[in-house]
Amino acid sequence: MAKAAAKKPPVKKPAASPKPKSPAEWAHDRLVMYIRDFESGLDAEQEIAMGFASDETGVLRIEGLGFFEPDIITFYGRDDDGAKTQLIQHVSQLSVTLRAIPKQADTDPPRRIGFHLTPGWIGGDSGDGSAG
Repeated sequence: MAKAAAKKPPVKKPAASPKPKSPAEWAHDRLVMYIRDFESGLDAEQEIAMGFASDETGVLRIEGLGFFEPDIITFYGRDDDGAKTQLIQHVSQLSVTLRAIPKQADTDPPRRIGFHLTPGWIGGDSGDGSAG
């Protein structure tokens, strides 16, 4: 009578380690955290905007935030005149001032973007950076 061969346990492959975050993704995730925290302190008459450091451009009403690996952060929104605006910045030069400004329309609720910002989102409803 032949002996049955002993079964070997299945070989388990080690779990793939997650891809390390790029500097742009790290900066994006931190900015999302700061924006959510800042918005939590605004009242019903205020919205979030971003001031430009050492620039006379004015403010950007933030509509979106994204990143492009490995090192670019992008901000989407509208300027004081309502013109579609995009800021593209290298992470090494990142300097952002968050500002509370009066909301645009008295009848609309204030725009909150913090809950829309999720890791990997790169701006606009289509995800192509065409916010608005």
